[in-house]
Amino acid sequence: MKIIPAEAVLFDLDGVLVDSLALIERILRAWAVSRGLDADRAVALSHGRRDLDLVTLLAPHLDAVAETRRIVAAEEADLTGLRAVPGAAGLLAALPAHRWAVVTSGTRLVATGRLRAVGLPLPTVLFAAEDTRNGKPDPEGYLAAAAALGVPPERCVVVEDAPAGLTAARGAGMARIGLGAAVRAQRAELDAWVPDLRPVHATVTAAGVTLSVQPPGPGD
Repeated sequence: MKIIPAEAVLFDLDGVLVDSLALIERILRAWAVSRGLDADRAVALSHGRRDLDLVTLLAPHLDAVAETRRIVAAEEADLTGLRAVPGAAGLLAALPAHRWAVVTSGTRLVATGRLRAVGLPLPTVLFAAEDTRNGKPDPEGYLAAAAALGVPPERCVVVEDAPAGLTAARGAGMARIGLGAAVRAQRAELDAWVPDLRPVHATVTAAGVTLSVQPPGPGD
C-alpha cells in the first residue's frame, strides 16, 4: 500500500475523472481529415494539450484560433458515450470542496458539460484552457490551482493520464499519480500508478488528505 500525504488533490479531467478519450479521438479525427491532416498524429499529439496548442504544433500553416473554435464547438455539442472513470465518484465524494480542484486542457464549458453528463460534482476550483496563458506541459495551471486552494505546491498531489500533464505536475513540484496505459511506462518515476481510480482512497483530517493507493495487480 502506497501512502501519500497532502493537503489537496488536483485532477486532470479527460481520462482521469471522465472517460472521454473515444469521443475526443472521434472529434479530432474528423477535424484532421477535413483539413487534410494526419489524423493519427493529431490524436497522438492531443494528449494533455489544449486544442490551441495542438493546432499550433500540428498545423502551423492554419489559423490556430479559427481551427480551435471549430474543434471546441464540436466538443461542446457532443457528449455521447461519456462515462465516469471507475472510482471517480467515490473518491470525489470523500474529498471536501476545498481539498480538490480540476486542471484541464479543455475549455470551461466542455469541462463542466462533461462532468454534468456523467453525474460528477463540479469543482469549486477549475482551471481550464482559457484560464491560463500556457497550457500543459507548462506547470502554470497546477500552480494556479494550488494558489486558489491556498495550498503550497509541495503539499499537492496531481492525478494525470498524459505525459504532458505529468511533466506539468513535476514542474510544479507536486507529487504525481499516473493513471492509465499512456503513462504506465513512467510508473517507476511516479509516486504511484493506477489503471483507474478504484485503488485510490482518501482519508481527510483537519491537517489535510492522505491518499492510500493499492498497488496494481499482476494483470494491470
